[in-house]
Amino acid sequence: MQRDYDVAVVGGGLVGTAVAWGLAREGQRIVVLDEGDIAKRASRANFALVWVQSKGLGMAEYMGWTVRSSEGWRQLADDLRAQTQLDVCFERPGGFHLALGETELEARAELLKRLHNQPGAADTRVEVLNRAQIERMLPSIGPEVAGGSFCPLDGHVNSLRTFRALHKGLNLLGAVYCAGHPIRDIVPDQGGFRLLTASGEVGAGKVVLAAGNANMRLAPLVGLKSPMRPNRGQILVTERAAAFLNYPLVTVRQTDEGTIMIGDSREETTDDTALDLSIAAVEADRARRMFPALGRLNVIRTWSGIRVMTEDGFPIYDQSETCPGAFVVGCHSGVTLAANHALVLAPMIGRGRLDASVVGAFSARRFDVQKAA
Repeated sequence: MQRDYDVAVVGGGLVGTAVAWGLAREGQRIVVLDEGDIAKRASRANFALVWVQSKGLGMAEYMGWTVRSSEGWRQLADDLRAQTQLDVCFERPGGFHLALGETELEARAELLKRLHNQPGAADTRVEVLNRAQIERMLPSIGPEVAGGSFCPLDGHVNSLRTFRALHKGLNLLGAVYCAGHPIRDIVPDQGGFRLLTASGEVGAGKVVLAAGNANMRLAPLVGLKSPMRPNRGQILVTERAAAFLNYPLVTVRQTDEGTIMIGDSREETTDDTALDLSIAAVEADRARRMFPALGRLNVIRTWSGIRVMTEDGFPIYDQSETCPGAFVVGCHSGVTLAANHALVLAPMIGRGRLDASVVGAFSARRFDVQKAA
């Protein structure tokens, strides 16, 4: 078989393009096979956070992986800007999780204690602050805010510009992006793969499945597994306002353009064609209670999107033993983990094998162990 490319990356969202960009920088000949704009991208539902606090309860390795990506984001942003002249507006001033009332504050402190006490837990430098401490940093908080937590490793970015920069970078590196190429079948052949798509056949030496929730269907084609449980999230965006929120929150952030993004719902549905206005109303009300000034702003956009969510919520990074050269990459936090995907994971894939520390923690084989137990 004539191999057209060194690596075929299936999926052109934030996860797939970050991996593809990292591989292209390693000198690999890359093709990205994507559904195109008809795809129900998880990128539509992301909140553009580079977030560390709260992550990893039940898997301490995920805490360390997230911290590593947060630390690598400045390099990713700088490298993209140097290559594409696009500023992705990455900032890491630290981030807050606010508690409305003492009951929420106590629950928050207990969760952080459990995270910290896990064997092998990474140092996220998160601390619980009282109302007075928070008010010095966020003077516009409302009277119901009892306190919260602050992590200096948290930040945010313009995710749409990041997506554009990755695609522009891929183009500059000579990678090929193919829209309208949903995968019908993947056939191992002579040490490589034939990918049968709706628009023809593509040959590659390696294949990376980064197609979000579609990985569940695609992974078994190359001897892998990707158990998923997608859910829906809703986001609201207000009109532009004068800068007042210098730190992102897990549920509220002011973008570099001045708009306010609000949202943190998790709904057990995968219909992204409709909105639940009662949930949107709760999201808006909580944001207003945290920052009363928001009550004077108009909501100008709201939408829902389907999250990529593995069965236990942690990433899946795996390589096939029966089809060498096939990899699966799936996670929820595509923005937060973009630096790791581009700068750490991609070079491993380029070398043809994931490091033992990655496979040991994030292989889908963990689900077999859980079922056996």
